Amino acid sequence: MNKNEILKKYNKEQDKLLIAKVLDKIEYSNIKNKIVNTDFLDMYQKNLIQKLLDIIKVNNYVFFGGFEDAQRTVLIIYPNKFDIDIVKKNYNNIMSIIEIILPNELKEKYTHRDYLGGLMKLGIKREKIGDIIVFNEGAHILVLDEICNYVKISIGELTRFSKSKIQVKDICKIHKQQIQKEEYKIIVSSLRLDNIVASLAKTSRTKAEELIISAKVFVNYENIVKTSKLLKQNDIITIRGKGKFEIIEILGNTKKGRLIMTIEKYV
Repeated sequence: MNKNEILKKYNKEQDKLLIAKVLDKIEYSNIKNKIVNTDFLDMYQKNLIQKLLDIIKVNNYVFFGGFEDAQRTVLIIYPNKFDIDIVKKNYNNIMSIIEIILPNELKEKYTHRDYLGGLMKLGIKREKIGDIIVFNEGAHILVLDEICNYVKISIGELTRFSKSKIQVKDICKIHKQQIQKEEYKIIVSSLRLDNIVASLAKTSRTKAEELIISAKVFVNYENIVKTSKLLKQNDIITIRGKGKFEIIEILGNTKKGRLIMTIEKYV
């Protein structure tokens, strides 16, 4: 495995940096015979790393975010002498839950933004935080174990959480959350990104172009500013301020040649 040759394949500096870190961790795990992990990854970063692992034929790894369908995960790499069952026993050494239970007067009033905003106010880097699961009584925040105690102590010092009950829990205690989706159909003239964004955002083609050019649109979690990019089935489109959508199926054409497709919106 030639690290320099691999890195030449990536144009974006942030992608090169991420891949370099992963390659270093793979090498460290092999040399030291230790289980290692990355920070939390978003879906774009996960997909990028998954392709790398397939190319260089690494098999001893797992992506884990605390629960099935987690949007943010860590990559866990382990040496040949370990099997996946041993790795699973180490999950609690990698990440923990910060449970926040709000006082009665604040229950059902805080959103994901309130919790994430509080963490950002503490100066915590986003890559140290996993998914934030919000429920009526409060939230479960997945954090890397290395910052767990700091978060527990510091978050209680914020005014918005000063009356809350805050404690650390093992990840097996995660609050189960059902992902809700709304299915419907749209009709577009083509698979161009600007056409589909206009339909999803319920706006004009011109406004859709403005959203894309102003870096507010993501395809499969990668920021796309090319309005003519062609989409395909199973692509996930995120539009800031409008939501997240997935192209479930391209059904065919109308009599006028327009495309009919099934969309799922995350709600």
